[in-house]
Amino acid sequence: MSPVEQLLVLATGFGAGVLSSTVGVASLLSFPVLLALGVPPVVANVSNTLGLTPAGLSGSLGYREELRSQPRIAATVLVTCALGSIGGALLLLALPPGVFERVVPWLILLTCLLVGVQPWITAWLRRRSGSAPVSRRGLGPATTVAATVVGAYGGYFGAGAGVMMVAVLGFGADLELRVANALKTLCLAAANVVASLVFVLVAEIDWPVAITLALGSVIGGYVGARVGRRLRPTLLRAAIVAAGLTAFVLLV
Repeated sequence: MSPVEQLLVLATGFGAGVLSSTVGVASLLSFPVLLALGVPPVVANVSNTLGLTPAGLSGSLGYREELRSQPRIAATVLVTCALGSIGGALLLLALPPGVFERVVPWLILLTCLLVGVQPWITAWLRRRSGSAPVSRRGLGPATTVAATVVGAYGGYFGAGAGVMMVAVLGFGADLELRVANALKTLCLAAANVVASLVFVLVAEIDWPVAITLALGSVIGGYVGARVGRRLRPTLLRAAIVAAGLTAFVLLV
């Protein structure tokens, strides 16, 4: 890479790190930049995953207080997303490029709309059932399976995976949006770490790109977490929905 390209990738890593810890659509920024620089699609996807892994780790550090408030759910999210990402990483290497390109935009659209209406649906369901908040009991089987599927998607490609995870947690647990966002960041971190280990062993990686992206994303991830935990729930929810709609428009 030329010095200008290095600077561009570094800035992209920072921006993607911020997005990863706030609205969860980091790859929508970083992946197109790598393609524009001439990196082949699969190599770009792999290098992007490695480059954004530090963002998830530093973002989780920034959300440590929120994660400590729900240790049982955090542990479940960590394990399920890590296991799911193994399958997703293997799918990326085994399937033809773009095999899910027709399904993913509509899945992102559905989940971002669910994030938008979740408070009203949850309140309605609670009034009808009168049940105790799910967060006191941990995640149920259906939510655990859904979290595993999100982890698999995170390992495969990941654009919009954060929006999906917020929707899953919104309906599967009675959590503050700020806490759900922290758990989403942890999920993406777990998925990226495990997928990166798989890629290091068996995939082609553009190491200069991955390392430069990582240097920017590790700072952006922490900054994004500090911003995200201070945003009002309504504003954060609106930003997540807007990001999901943007992802749909760009991918459809």
